This record gives sequence, structure tokens and C-alpha cells, in this order.
Amino acid sequence: MSAQRKVLVYGGKGALGSTCVQFFKNNNWWVSSVDLAHNDEANANVLISNSDSLVAQEAEVIDGLSKVLIGDKLDAIICVAGGWAGGSAANKDFIKNSELMIRQSVWSSLIAAKLASKFLKEEGLLTLTGAKAALDPTPGMIGYGMSKAAVHHLVSSLSAEKGGLPKNSSVLAVLPITLDTPMNRKFMANADFSTWTPLSFVADLFYKWSTEVSTRPKSGSLVQLVTEKSQTITKIN
Repeated sequence: MSAQRKVLVYGGKGALGSTCVQFFKNNNWWVSSVDLAHNDEANANVLISNSDSLVAQEAEVIDGLSKVLIGDKLDAIICVAGGWAGGSAANKDFIKNSELMIRQSVWSSLIAAKLASKFLKEEGLLTLTGAKAALDPTPGMIGYGMSKAAVHHLVSSLSAEKGGLPKNSSVLAVLPITLDTPMNRKFMANADFSTWTPLSFVADLFYKWSTEVSTRPKSGSLVQLVTEKSQTITKIN
């Protein structure tokens, strides 16, 4: 088995995912990306072609990852797949947007959890992506809030006894408010960017948790990312 540390970035072609791929690569990790599109910086790519069935998508990703790992195990699985869509129950696209949020956040998190049960090392790390907003009602973006609340529940369930993860492994969720991505800057150009969390901060946090077990919060923790005046702190639920 290779001595080089290995990480899977689920959603490795998105803004945060690409930052994570680059960050771990720069620190001499072997990095695999799972996404709809190829990330040229990753050592290996598992491409998702089936977006209509959760069961088919699971089989596709497990088969692809098995082929690139060739018997090796992962030190960390970082799931940052997701997106955003708004709408109350009265919105004409309420069901459409809610379905999209479930596919982007819940499906990816469930598959990442399954991958962790099969491919993560003992004492390894699984991180999922929730949202601080989902700790409270989200009437203007019900589908988004519901899907992120489901991720929070998944984290607590996986961390419990008989949750199915490898021995002494950790599962954590990060709960950002607004990430400083190019798309967010494009669509919220007049916002206060000093309250947005830099992608590099998140990638560095994942890296520290992956390399130093002692820096990890208790497994099952929901870790809020709170940025004010361009300074980010973590708050643990």
C-alpha cells in the first residue's frame, strides 16, 4: 500500500472543491476528485454521468473509486458538493428547486458516507457541508434549508454508535454562512465581502483536521464558520 496520504474531494471541480484539490496537492497528498466534470489538477477523477438515480450514482462512484484506489484506503473524504436555490412554498419553482437541493446536497452526502464506510482508513476523516442558516427556519429557501438540515442529521447519525464508519474515524460538518466564491461575487456584487469566508480558510481547516487528529472537534460536531471584518472563527454546535 502506498505511504502517500490520500484524500477524496467530492465536488472537486466546484469553487471550494477546486481549492481543496489544489491545497492538498500542494501539500503532497494524492487527490481524487468526484464530480460531473474533470479536474485536471487531481491525480484521479471519478466522473458522475448518472444524475437521475441515487442508487445508480452510488454504484457508478463506488466502481470508479475502486478502480483508481486499487486496494488502497483514504485518509480523508471531503464532501463539498452542493449549490443554492431559493423559494418558499408559494414559489412556482418550489418543488423543482427543492429537488435540485436534495440531489446536490443530500445525495452527495449520502454517497460520501457510503464511500467512507468502504474506503476510509481507521481514524480517518469524513467532512460534509451543512449551513448555518439551516439551524433556523429558512422560509425564503425551504429546499436549501431542508437539505442542509438533513446533512446535519446525517452527521450526528454517522457519529453515533453503529453509524457504520470505520473504527475511531471522525465525521464533521462545516456550516458556512457565505463563501467567497466567484459566483457569489458575481451575483452579490454589492455585498459586504468582509463577512464572507475565504475558500482558503476552509481548505486549510480540512487539511489540519486530516493531518492532526488532535485538532478535530468531537466527531458529530457541526462547525460554524463565522467571518467578521475578514477574520474567520469556528463555533462548534
